[in-house]
Amino acid sequence: MEYVIEMLNIRKEFSGFVANDNITLQLKKGEIHALLGENGAGKSTLMNVLFGLYQPEKGEIKVKGETVKITDPNVANDLGIGMVHQHFMLVDTFTVTENIILGKETTKGGVIDIKTAEDEVRKISERYGLAVDPQAKISNISVGMQQRVEILKTLYRGADILIFDEPTAVLTPQEIKELIQIFKTLIKEGKSIILITHKLKEIMEVCDRVTVIRKGKGIGTVNVNETNPTDLASLMVGRDVEFKTEKIDATPGVEVLEIENLKVKDSRGVQAIKGLNLSLRAGEILGIAGVDGNGQTELIEAITGLRKAESGSVKINRKNVLNLPPRKVTETGLGHIPQDRHKHGLVLNYTIGENMVLQTYYQKPFSKSGVMNFKKIYDKARNLISEFDVRTPSEYTLARALSGGNQQKAIIGREIDRNPDILIAAQPTRGLDVGAIEFIHKRLIEQRDQGKAVLLVSFELDEIMNVSDRIAVIYEGEIVAIVDPKETTEQELGLLMAGSKKKEAGEDANV
Repeated sequence: MEYVIEMLNIRKEFSGFVANDNITLQLKKGEIHALLGENGAGKSTLMNVLFGLYQPEKGEIKVKGETVKITDPNVANDLGIGMVHQHFMLVDTFTVTENIILGKETTKGGVIDIKTAEDEVRKISERYGLAVDPQAKISNISVGMQQRVEILKTLYRGADILIFDEPTAVLTPQEIKELIQIFKTLIKEGKSIILITHKLKEIMEVCDRVTVIRKGKGIGTVNVNETNPTDLASLMVGRDVEFKTEKIDATPGVEVLEIENLKVKDSRGVQAIKGLNLSLRAGEILGIAGVDGNGQTELIEAITGLRKAESGSVKINRKNVLNLPPRKVTETGLGHIPQDRHKHGLVLNYTIGENMVLQTYYQKPFSKSGVMNFKKIYDKARNLISEFDVRTPSEYTLARALSGGNQQKAIIGREIDRNPDILIAAQPTRGLDVGAIEFIHKRLIEQRDQGKAVLLVSFELDEIMNVSDRIAVIYEGEIVAIVDPKETTEQELGLLMAGSKKKEAGEDANV
């Protein structure tokens, strides 16, 4: 059997915490091999060992049959290993080509030879069906395109073994389809792929084999054509998982959020929200469905005080909060699970305990006369870490050291614990495994059943269909339809999201 990569009995520890406990993974040439596990199971750690970012305490790595020592990413590159990280490593102000050649620049007459590099990037882009403009600026291209730039970066450096860390976590459904097509092209061209994921649907669609790890231990490797999503979910979390969350019918009460004729511009000064009307009642979950880029971000930021609106009104409990500072808005009874957990959800260089009180640190019992009570802060953090199953070595661990999914659970715990009247949940399960998704969905439904209002913004159609009581479809900054999830289909929602079946004016958001 020819393996291009063999990781044999790898052990990796951090200050006594065992992240990888004697794990073995073997990649065949020309296969797409999934590495499946819960958030914090040790998937990214294992791949960071392969890419030379971490050194293992024990174990052996073989590349094409030869035992190697991968001391840093340059050694990995030289061995033909490339990694596309979950959080992209791109310079916003540089062009696509400048990012791709960074650290590998070739010069002509003492000047960086951009022209030759652009031609090479264009050639690779066309060969693998990536369709990237070499001269585009990173700040002007979509997240999906930025990911393609990361793929190009690895190919430009000659990688024939590619590691993808949660590549679909930030993509729209259409971009996911395109990425899967790119995977197939890469394999056809003789590459081999390791895909870190916990999305079972994608594994079933595109992978050949899957290695499952749980709490740092290897559970086993199975052929995808001999398994199914239910069995994989059980292997991953160690118990049966419900894919559909059971819930009773909602009994909506009074309107707690009223948005009237809201107009908001995006960062470029273009109208992103165009006279939008929407209302949300206590005791219901209103899902907002739409393709990324149709005004969802600007809508959430205008409601939460993170972005100034031009005109209109946003009333929380009958009080107009439009253009108030974020703290004033949250104090009126708003909780916010932001779509970008690093930008708006956490201070990465603070401990997880400190992050648990970001919204309340200035209030009793956490502070008195401006003096912080750290004992109370860390007592509270310990309770939330336990209640929301945040996998962390301790409450004193820096937030940046946690896996993405555990960072998300910490934010959700913090926001729900504040017991807000309205909870805005923007992409709440992005990057979470099936067990954590089940847990979060139950929590959102619990909030609803306690008479709270939940505004769920998600690109995951099955999540919108599964959790919402009503679905508002947003298209080009307007609500174009409100539908009942029991009476619609994913296909109909998809058409509405594409703007091809706009409902008559007058069938407004207050249906």
